[in-house]
Amino acid sequence: MEDNSYNKNKPIGIFDSGVGGISVLKKAIKILPNEDYIYFGDSKNAPYGVKTVEEIKKLTFKAIDLLLSKGCKAIVVACNTATSAAIEDLRKKFKDLPIIGIEPAVRPAVNLNRKGKILIMATPITLAENKFNNLVERCAVSSEVVALPCAGLVEMIEEGVVEGSDIKNYLVRKFEGKIDKDISCIVLGCTHYPFIKKEIVSVIGDEIPIIDGSEGTARELKRRLEQSDLLSNSDEKGDIQIFNSKDNSNLIDLSYKLLELK
Repeated sequence: MEDNSYNKNKPIGIFDSGVGGISVLKKAIKILPNEDYIYFGDSKNAPYGVKTVEEIKKLTFKAIDLLLSKGCKAIVVACNTATSAAIEDLRKKFKDLPIIGIEPAVRPAVNLNRKGKILIMATPITLAENKFNNLVERCAVSSEVVALPCAGLVEMIEEGVVEGSDIKNYLVRKFEGKIDKDISCIVLGCTHYPFIKKEIVSVIGDEIPIIDGSEGTARELKRRLEQSDLLSNSDEKGDIQIFNSKDNSNLIDLSYKLLELK
């Protein structure tokens, strides 16, 4: 078997179109606290949800090249839109590299076994991609899924707006006529959205479960590292570095703030 001792202590690269993937980084740190992490947010080009698939692929490959130049042993594409558009091409190109994507938590939503429709909040492009439709067909055969495209929401969160009247008014308009006793749960199909969970609850109440894909992604990361014998052998808390394509220290500050957000 290949000796991976040198590679084990290399960092894990986590990439998102902005600050949203910090929600995945948080879960990864919880599950794998001794790993080093390099996070790259491409806020300069956010949101990806309004771009063409070709543009998203190009930006995603560029981001992965950057993380690989920093010596990452595995990559997490912590962006639903980039996963939908580029993950298959990435895996073809980097055959020996563990690459973990994220997708809306449709299966966990179905497994809740609650009566009613599953409401999925996501960017318009995630909902339009075949990958999403295939996921729904595969996992939610006997469930009714209602897609709720949330154009403009990523931009607000990128500005650091995670609570207050602007977000609340947006959500009130978005949920109007959608929330009733027929909703079994809400799936947050974009990594930015967990940061506004508190405001979602303030609008819809705490009766309806709200779930996202970050936990499953972090667990899959651990599984893939174990499988490749790449788990860090350090017994100390790992190091975290955060980079952003937008030359703006406010975004780095926002990223660390979101990382600490309870």
